[in-house]
Amino acid sequence: MATGKPLPARIADNKKAAFNYFFEEKYEAGMVLEGWEVKAVREGKVQLTDGYVVIRNGELFVIGCQINPLKTASTHVRPDAVRSRKLLMHKDEILRLIGKVEQKGYTLVPLNMHWKNGRVKCEIALARGKVEHDKRNTIKDREGKREVERAMKSRNR
Repeated sequence: MATGKPLPARIADNKKAAFNYFFEEKYEAGMVLEGWEVKAVREGKVQLTDGYVVIRNGELFVIGCQINPLKTASTHVRPDAVRSRKLLMHKDEILRLIGKVEQKGYTLVPLNMHWKNGRVKCEIALARGKVEHDKRNTIKDREGKREVERAMKSRNR
């Protein structure tokens, strides 16, 4: 990197994924990005909230991941913020994922984007959807932790 300042490890997180899914397995995949997208990623113009991963012709693609173009993007480039972006993984890993995704109730969800050795990586998870009562339990646990932290904080004063 020519700038000299280190890149932050995390670029974007998909916080809704943990609320909507149980994660079975996690994988790391490289992303095929265009030049303007890399510049926008450096500026943090990424949103993974509505993203999901599909398998087409034995290849992985992330759909719904938004990378908003910078105002200073080149005039000869037509940026598309929500285009499908190819994910790079080993063939045997993709074949294993294909077998698992074909099972009922499993899907692939992008969890986060991060830098690794100067390259943009996407962490994806094999996930099973939560039903309504599972989501209620998640909310109840979160609120219980908040109350405990408040009590500890007021006690330490």
